[in-house]
Amino acid sequence: MNSLPPGHPSLPKRRIGVLLVNLGTPDAADARAVRRYLKQFLSDRRVVEIPKLIWQPILRGAVLRTRPRKSAKAYAQVWTPEGSPLAAFTRRQALALDKRLGESISVAYAMRYGQPGIGEVLGALKAQGCDRILIAPLYPQYCAATTATANDAAFAALADMRWQPAIRTLPPYHDDDAYIDALAAEMKRALAALDFTPRAILASFHGMPQKTLEKGDPYHCHCQKTARLLARRFDIPMTISFQSRFGRAKWLEPATDRMLAQLAREGVKDIAVVAPGFSSDCLETLEELAIRGREQFAAAGGRNFAYLPCLNDGETGIDMLETLVRRELSGWIT
Repeated sequence: MNSLPPGHPSLPKRRIGVLLVNLGTPDAADARAVRRYLKQFLSDRRVVEIPKLIWQPILRGAVLRTRPRKSAKAYAQVWTPEGSPLAAFTRRQALALDKRLGESISVAYAMRYGQPGIGEVLGALKAQGCDRILIAPLYPQYCAATTATANDAAFAALADMRWQPAIRTLPPYHDDDAYIDALAAEMKRALAALDFTPRAILASFHGMPQKTLEKGDPYHCHCQKTARLLARRFDIPMTISFQSRFGRAKWLEPATDRMLAQLAREGVKDIAVVAPGFSSDCLETLEELAIRGREQFAAAGGRNFAYLPCLNDGETGIDMLETLVRRELSGWIT
């Protein structure tokens, strides 16, 4: 081993870094924190593709005056002693994966919007001696508004570094056997624990404006393929839908809230809902689906409703993440 010349500053031992990236969350379940979060989130031009001169007055006006208070009430219904569910689960995923991958690999997590920021954590990994880093956006289905903007933020942070680490990025895994196997196993476990038999499974993905599909974004196709591969594992009919519409533009269809009501009116009185596009439970799954979705289904005449949790930090989900990450680190690790 080569020794450093006299007077040379000490250098950390060379390591490999893995940075798990999720969407983000407010720091607290109050209107002020939600306003800060929404301002950053909805100012991203990959998220809202309206010209800045048109969108920013709308955002700073009606949106940020009214939406934070409403969203804060929703966050308050799912907030935990560890903070938001998304932050808590992503933190636990990073810790579990760090234990799995060994002492020569450092696993950290960051949020595209909110804290901890991607640039901050990349800098910390570099300071630890990580000269090779895998950026791993936790979005199974690729979308410019999720995967691409997470990578954008990482590349922007690299642009400010004089000594950059080597970088790899985790590709979408919407049709990966490890992902489909993990989802199917956890869904079957959750279904077996129910005290009723669902007549249908609704696979709800986060919505995107219809124009993203028209512009060539593969997200809609990735969601369809995930649902198609999952459906082959079950005898129960599976329907796909899209949730979380925002604004007046046309969004991907069918909408989850409308589909829940339609199924109930058509006589499907017992249903299970799963969210295969989310790596961790969050506001959109725990409040929008598990709480409001249940209410919408019941109001339309539904009887039994079950929300099936995301993979989160369960052993099956961590096994899946380890498989994906080790594959992408091939050549860096033996």
